[in-house]
Amino acid sequence: MPLTHFTCLTAFIISLVGFAFHRKHLIATLLCLESMTLTMFTSLATWPLQLQTPSLTLPPILVLTLSACDTSTGLSLMVASSRTHGLDSLKTLNLLKC
Repeated sequence: MPLTHFTCLTAFIISLVGFAFHRKHLIATLLCLESMTLTMFTSLATWPLQLQTPSLTLPPILVLTLSACDTSTGLSLMVASSRTHGLDSLKTLNLLKC
């Protein structure tokens, strides 16, 4: 396994473990999700370079676009939750009715 693949896989697994264990606060969960999507972007962007094919440039752009949408949705939920309840706890998202 090349070093680039190993690094991306390790970063993704660390982010996944962080996502599994830090489920109390919304900001920690969002940071873990963001690092997972950035790791996917990095691995999809370096994959064509290692295969030496320039035709696979669309998937990293799509992942980056979806990551930006995910981040904006998560941050808007966090702001709405903080304004209504004063907390960024994930348990308060069940009470959030926007």
